Amino acid sequence: MKPYLFKIGEFELRIYSLMYILAFLCGIFIGLSDDVAEKRGITDRKIIEDFAFSTILAGLIGARIYYVIFRFSDYVGNPLSIFYVWQGGLAIHGGIIGGFIGAYLFAKKRKINLWVLTDMAVGALLFGQFLGRFGNLANGEIHGVPTFTPLSVIFSGRFNEWWAQYQAMGADMQAKFKEVVPWGITFPLDTPAGSEFPNLPLHPAMLYEGFLNLIGFIILWFYFRKKEKNPGVLTMIYLIMYAFIRMFVSTFRAEDLRFPGTSIRMPYLISIVMIIGAIIGIIYFSKPERKFVPIEEIKTNSSSNENEETKKVDLNSEQISENDATKDSDEKEIKI
Repeated sequence: MKPYLFKIGEFELRIYSLMYILAFLCGIFIGLSDDVAEKRGITDRKIIEDFAFSTILAGLIGARIYYVIFRFSDYVGNPLSIFYVWQGGLAIHGGIIGGFIGAYLFAKKRKINLWVLTDMAVGALLFGQFLGRFGNLANGEIHGVPTFTPLSVIFSGRFNEWWAQYQAMGADMQAKFKEVVPWGITFPLDTPAGSEFPNLPLHPAMLYEGFLNLIGFIILWFYFRKKEKNPGVLTMIYLIMYAFIRMFVSTFRAEDLRFPGTSIRMPYLISIVMIIGAIIGIIYFSKPERKFVPIEEIKTNSSSNENEETKKVDLNSEQISENDATKDSDEKEIKI
């Protein structure tokens, strides 16, 4: 397993980078094929392309900053390595935060409803996350714990404690722990996974998440999107969906970011905040007054109202003319 697709001299096309390029292209295609966004007024291809570029760039910056903050000690010796994003080290929660900031600024500049844009983006984002995990596989990161770890240890969150005990055991005792699943992957020694667990089969946590992201995308895009809910609701559904996916996968991961000074996994904390915030968001965005009315429909309604007002004025004018004619006729009869 190599982190690059091919190498010519000093140049190498890394699979990690390729997955992000594919995610960008697929994201544009998904956005262009979004008939719900089209009904809400997003019809200009240039707007979709500019929005995709802006949010992906903001998301990458946010993902890197978030990761570096919680792993700053890894970069103290070589600060320039902070910019080596092709080697991995992006945190999806930071990417979501950065992408949202980018979307907000784009919507404000272009005077477009923010939630119409984010609803259009979440399907592409989830599919992009699916592709991105294959880049993590090539880099040997986002790896899980050894496949012979008892499930009771994994789901109780006591892996570090159990692992210390396991390493202190003799070979005979270690041999008693059999693989729980048959699809463990042994990573090269020069990868993060291989250096932490040399020559041991590990849970492919990145593939677990990739598979769940794909299932989530199918449900989100081909079921919930067709419901044409108020703007913002689809974004909130995505947040809930991914929060549960990440919490489940984090249970198997060996190298999750931790809250400083504790053993608490950051994905658990962020995911809980996402779920609570998204539930509140669904309640708020589902209100009847939050229903989105396209500009064209507003113009049509305005024109209809103007036409009706004009008709009323014309009718009143005609009535006044008829009354005046009647008065003139009555005056003539009196004179006669």
